[in-house]
Amino acid sequence: MTEQERPDVGRWAERISTGETTAPEPRRPRAPITARRIVDTALDVIATEGYDALTMRRVASALGTGPASLYAHVRNKADLDDLLIGTLCARVALPEPDPTRWRAQVLEVCAAVRDEYLRYPGISRATLSAAPTGVDVLRLGEGLLAIMLAGGVPPRAAAWASDAAILYVGAYSSELSFRTRTDAPDQRTVVDRLRELPADRFPNTVAHADDLGAGVGHERFVFTVGLLLDGLGAAPSDD
Repeated sequence: MTEQERPDVGRWAERISTGETTAPEPRRPRAPITARRIVDTALDVIATEGYDALTMRRVASALGTGPASLYAHVRNKADLDDLLIGTLCARVALPEPDPTRWRAQVLEVCAAVRDEYLRYPGISRATLSAAPTGVDVLRLGEGLLAIMLAGGVPPRAAAWASDAAILYVGAYSSELSFRTRTDAPDQRTVVDRLRELPADRFPNTVAHADDLGAGVGHERFVFTVGLLLDGLGAAPSDD
């Protein structure tokens, strides 16, 4: 062995003492694709990029795989939407029905669902394009129905009102998600546009533009759910 061919013993010892190595890092096994990982990744995509960015391909990319890997666990985008809404509904705690405060309980449940939807901008649109049928969504409907029945609301009125409440929460959350987008006009701009309408054709809209644009926080939400519940006090019986 020539001098040039001999290993650099000093350099070799230095590498050992400092922990330096030229050996490749062992590959860590990839976590398996599961329905739970797909849902969690989809929620992350929506939270950072919005619901419009959600596609099966985008979720697959975030998981470092191809779309075909997802279809073994989720049939299609509609199925994924159903799982997402079910996951959010599962986070909502349902109270033991209390006849003395059933109206407040309905509002609290609706507000909890609203807040879950608003954490993921635009996701509530999935509730408006098709009726989710997952167990966790049905659990939510069952909970609202139980609260209203405990409050003495006739069964048919309770059934229709619980359905209407869930629909309203989805529509309200969808509108609010749009209004908070960076490319959406602010409320003052909307009111100014209403004022610019021809007064001869829209006399009431122009005159009450401020009222149409009024409301801070979730005042309009509380007002509308309250109207729904107030109407149940005068709801006819099922007979």
